[in-house]
Amino acid sequence: MPTLPLNELQITEKDPKTGKLRAVPALHPDQKADRCFVLYKPPPADNSPAQVDEYLERAAFIADDLDWLLALPHNKFWCQVIFDESLQKCLDSYLRYTPRKFDELAGPPSAVGEMQQRLHRSVFLTFLRMSTHKESKDHFISPCAFGEILYNNFLFDIPKMLDLCVLFGKGNQPLLQKMIENIFIQQPSYYSDLDETVPTILQVFSNILQQCGLQSEGASNEPQKLEEKVRMTPSAMPLQELRDVVLYLCDTATTLWAFLDVFPLACQTFQKHDFCSRLASFYEVSIPELEAAIKKRRREDSKLLADLWQRLSHSRKKLVEVFHILIYQICLLPILESSCDNIQPFIEDFLQLFSSVLQEKRFLRDYDELFPVADDVSLLQQASSALDETRTAYILQAVEGAWEGVDRRKAAVVKDLPPSKAPEQPAGPEPGPGAAPTRLKTEEEEEVGPAGPGHGLTVKDLLPDLGEGFILACLEHYDYSAEQVINNILEEGLAPALSSLDRSLNRYVGEGRGGRSEPGVRLGGQDVRDPPSRAGTKGEAHTSGQQVGQHGDYTALPNRGDEPGGGKNTHSRDGGNLAGWGQLSFLLKPLRPFTTPQVLRTKVPHEGLEEEEEEEEEEAEEEGPKPDHFVQDPAVLRERAEAQRMAYLARKGYRYDGSSAVTGNPRGHGQSRETTQERRRKEANKGARANHNRRLMADRKRTKGMIPS
Repeated sequence: MPTLPLNELQITEKDPKTGKLRAVPALHPDQKADRCFVLYKPPPADNSPAQVDEYLERAAFIADDLDWLLALPHNKFWCQVIFDESLQKCLDSYLRYTPRKFDELAGPPSAVGEMQQRLHRSVFLTFLRMSTHKESKDHFISPCAFGEILYNNFLFDIPKMLDLCVLFGKGNQPLLQKMIENIFIQQPSYYSDLDETVPTILQVFSNILQQCGLQSEGASNEPQKLEEKVRMTPSAMPLQELRDVVLYLCDTATTLWAFLDVFPLACQTFQKHDFCSRLASFYEVSIPELEAAIKKRRREDSKLLADLWQRLSHSRKKLVEVFHILIYQICLLPILESSCDNIQPFIEDFLQLFSSVLQEKRFLRDYDELFPVADDVSLLQQASSALDETRTAYILQAVEGAWEGVDRRKAAVVKDLPPSKAPEQPAGPEPGPGAAPTRLKTEEEEEVGPAGPGHGLTVKDLLPDLGEGFILACLEHYDYSAEQVINNILEEGLAPALSSLDRSLNRYVGEGRGGRSEPGVRLGGQDVRDPPSRAGTKGEAHTSGQQVGQHGDYTALPNRGDEPGGGKNTHSRDGGNLAGWGQLSFLLKPLRPFTTPQVLRTKVPHEGLEEEEEEEEEEAEEEGPKPDHFVQDPAVLRERAEAQRMAYLARKGYRYDGSSAVTGNPRGHGQSRETTQERRRKEANKGARANHNRRLMADRKRTKGMIPS
């Protein structure tokens, strides 16, 4: 006999009034046990003994009750869940008030931490069992009835699922993902609830902007009421109000990211409300203002400011990741999973989404730093041959434009660094909404400076009579811009501090401790050393960097051992002072003659391969014996050139199929697929060779001495 689902099952019991047996539904309020679940309260913030004892006692009651609930049989468990209102209030209170991951308590006692972990586990197991409609083949609820039970009794709703994702997502994501997906599968009405929830989330963004006295694009233009309080900007509001705004933003961003990360199928519903564009607009308006407000308050509560800075940085990252999840689920994932015939609508969605946020420079820059847009465009180019190159080029150009005036090196953004420990900035105007986030220099930047590894060599090659010390002083003064240095030297437009220096000034060779030359100096917290490939002989010691003063006097920078406590060594850049010019010392060593990098050359079609072939031929000629000027057999030269070409292609990974199928079968006997393909390839590529480059090849032979000039 097949087992009936719980929603159809009836049990036999005695009627308490008549004493006769009667059949009642298995899911009935009379089957509920009389048990009162108490409400949850979070651990105390001050860790006072009385409050800690109260928390432990209350949490123990809840944990014991939940353990009892989980031990009930299938029918008893569901009767308690459906008909016990105190249980639902208890679970709701835990979801609302339990500390989040970013709300770490200040050193709670070990007993509090252990009790919180026990309670955390029991609550998760309770919700996990509530989301499961089939526990075994004998204990289950029909899917249709299960969806109605969840929805009609408010066992789950969208706010509860948001809290579940942010509380239990880390470490339990596979289980939580199956749990949320099963709820939406068994009850599709939750999609309608989600669709009604998205405008509420967008309203949260508007509330934050309103609280900060800001107005995003598309905001209401209604006149302000007379009795309405004028909102202050983040820089002017009290510190506690700023704290409330940052906490509100952090909680919203983290919860939103956790939900979409666990349940990415919700992305389509979010995008129905143009969520990507509105998220980028909110980010562009709010984040720079909040950053500037925190940076301005250096003299206030440093501990609180450090916490706010960390939370704001966390919020920035989560908002960018939310945008990426939406882009990936809506556009990129369908492209990866679909055939070539069905990807065009998704490519169009991608181009449209990015075109709508190109004006948000700060957001675009932060997004491109975490998720390079060029990588996504490259994926589209590989997936479709009919990609609109004009639109993609426009998007990439806009991304590049967002980085103008900002160091794009992959340096670490100062996200978790509190303002009190951030690098001191020179006095100047406060950063505005478009200001770039503070960045820490990478080791590469500390070694070669912001101009890159080619500028010192360029100046030395073009102006060989100048001393290396003078060139380095000029580079430092003009922010390592070789072009400005060369122009100002040739036009006699150097700054007065540089004009007074001796132009034949060489680098000063200083001695370290004990009279020995140190291998490197400590600049800005980094050891500056020459790269191994550019160092001298194995026993050659490298001189330490020095500092050139305003009046040409030299003061050796202290070595690592000279710094008290290993502290950082900072130097002023004002008035032509040179801070750590030893960073560029290896750039002035005699190297190969300066040539324009290949990526910056103007390319001619079919030029790249021939140039590389010519370079290889030149290298072969340099290594081989000096040729006499006897004109060799052209057939031998052609065979040799073909052999060199095939060797080059083999090194590059090209596979050459020597079997030509162009000839094919006699007419009327049909041609094979390989023959057809070879004929098409020959027809398409015959313009690149044959008689179309006679002059080029004649010039090439003449330069090789094969044709008398």
